[in-house]
Amino acid sequence: MNKELIINVAPSEVTIALAEDKVLVELSKEKCQRGFAVGDIYLGRVRKIMPGLNAAFINVGHEKDAFIHYLDLGAQFDTLHKLVKNLAAKKRTSRFENLKLAQPIGKGGKLSDHIAVGDPILVQIAKEAISTKGPRLTSDISLAGRNIVLLPLSNKISISQKIRQNSERKRLKKIVDTVLPHNYGVIIRTAAQGQNDREIEQDILALIKKWEAALARIKSDTPPALLSEEMNRANTMIRDQLSGSFSAIHVDDKAMAEEIRAYIKQIAPEKSRIVRLYKGNVPILDNFDITRQIKSLFAKYVSLKRGAYLIIEHTEALHVIDVNSGNRTKAENDQEKTAMDVNLAAAAEIARQLRLRDMGGIIVIDFIDLHKAENRQILFDRMNELMAGDRAKHTVLPLSKFGLMQITRQRVRPEAISEATEVCPYCHGTGAVSPTILLDQQIENRISYYALDKGIKQLTLRVSPYVAAFLKRGFPSLKMRWMLKYRCRLHVEEDQSIGLIETKIFDRKRRELN
Repeated sequence: MNKELIINVAPSEVTIALAEDKVLVELSKEKCQRGFAVGDIYLGRVRKIMPGLNAAFINVGHEKDAFIHYLDLGAQFDTLHKLVKNLAAKKRTSRFENLKLAQPIGKGGKLSDHIAVGDPILVQIAKEAISTKGPRLTSDISLAGRNIVLLPLSNKISISQKIRQNSERKRLKKIVDTVLPHNYGVIIRTAAQGQNDREIEQDILALIKKWEAALARIKSDTPPALLSEEMNRANTMIRDQLSGSFSAIHVDDKAMAEEIRAYIKQIAPEKSRIVRLYKGNVPILDNFDITRQIKSLFAKYVSLKRGAYLIIEHTEALHVIDVNSGNRTKAENDQEKTAMDVNLAAAAEIARQLRLRDMGGIIVIDFIDLHKAENRQILFDRMNELMAGDRAKHTVLPLSKFGLMQITRQRVRPEAISEATEVCPYCHGTGAVSPTILLDQQIENRISYYALDKGIKQLTLRVSPYVAAFLKRGFPSLKMRWMLKYRCRLHVEEDQSIGLIETKIFDRKRRELN
């Protein structure tokens, strides 16, 4: 299976699409300068303690206070909290590896026994702000690397269960034992399998340095303050998924391409050549057929083969997916076989949709009724098999007697679809737009203004494919007539993401003209 990462860099956001065999399976949009990403470490301040919830609200600089529950403090919270208060007060402290660990806190304690309002507190973003809720926090800090996950204030060494060979497990544990200081624990990731000693050692030392730098900043920073930032989303996906099946990473921004190439040289130097700077005139997402797939896959109705389809509804509490056979039941006699075929096809698409939309929480699927118990078991096993490739933590329950399947899936970011809808930019919600018959006149007026009044003699029009075809049609085409009339160079680009009557105009330096 070939994996390709397609990255579109715009001034306001970065769009990252993961395609497997040219089929879109994951989509992420990262707002520039938005902050508060999963993995970021903050020095916050306790704003309010809620004894009834056994939780607290923490000011980390977000517009809404972040939330931390007692169970998210971590076993060695008392040791960490004492260290943070001493560093914030600029008191002299011993080296981290020489700290004497306090007694681990129990699971049945009260949060108010460990922190007070106004205290500085070291926290990590565990879940981004979603809907009306602020970020979810944890003080059980972890720092993820390519081969290992570093756990400060822990002395445990855990190894991924996917590494099954005993000799390899012993080798990896021995490597970690030789380099890991006291008061640090690690989780050895699957990617460490087969890696040489030096690479794993460098990974551990780099994460320790990152942790020590975060602690050092506590002395100079006033809460709320960002102490350590998780790498950008593109590099995170590369770190977690880079493998032999990764064939190419296409980026349309030179600075981002260099940043990704430099990162890959650190973790897998032999793969740095897969990073390719895209220089085509067609927008990168259009060139790789991502725009069309987004438009077809993020709708309420998702088509399957031979007339079947899904209906996907979203509520505050859960997501509901209804599987429909369409007109297939009328054309085929064996209803059980038809239902099974549709359900299996739907299961494959649903597993893909969950990753693509990053749907989390509770998902309820209404499959077509199956009367045979063995068929219900086959469907359940197939869904588990399809979900095995999903990196988010999830649980799949067997079909209930009502034919419903329930899935819980970890949600750490807002669902992708929630950011894909907005008020129509043409009618602003009124339902009325200017007549399309005047569109060519409106475009010509803008060209006249920039070419004659502003003296800009090289212009690029970015329009929908329909408008582009209209402007280039015939001889002489409308485009050619405008070039002769206004004595300017005019280039027309097609962009599938642009609305039917929307037009964007750029100068020769690719700066948009308003």
